Amino acid sequence: MMLTAHQIDLVQDSFAAVLPLTDQAAAEFYRRLFALAPDTRPLFGNDMEAQGRKLFLTLATVVDALDRLDTVVPVARELAIRHVGYGAKPHHYEAVGSALIETLRVGLGGGFDRDTKAAWGAAYAILSETMLAAARQTPH
Repeated sequence: MMLTAHQIDLVQDSFAAVLPLTDQAAAEFYRRLFALAPDTRPLFGNDMEAQGRKLFLTLATVVDALDRLDTVVPVARELAIRHVGYGAKPHHYEAVGSALIETLRVGLGGGFDRDTKAAWGAAYAILSETMLAAARQTPH
């Protein structure tokens, strides 16, 4: 699966627009994630502000490199292997994707149109499929 140049622009521009709201967006993301998948809550420590900053740093790395997916794949694999160690399960990836899309929709308001949503969906699909494949190859 590949992203078009237009999809990459949409993801990068919308992410840039949400970056000034990192703390609020991260709090919203985790609120949604824990509502969708309560079994994910114990996987995180208590310092959710630090966790939110880590999340956005990771997202920034991936979003910045969407036009160089070959550089994203090894990062995604490493991330997946760490997440297996944290106790992440395959069904959590769907909840993460839903929480991310909803957080962006709320944070960006009218700036999160149908094309932007589709671009984020495609980008997340690539990332999550790469991570799930790596997770399946990791001994539990």
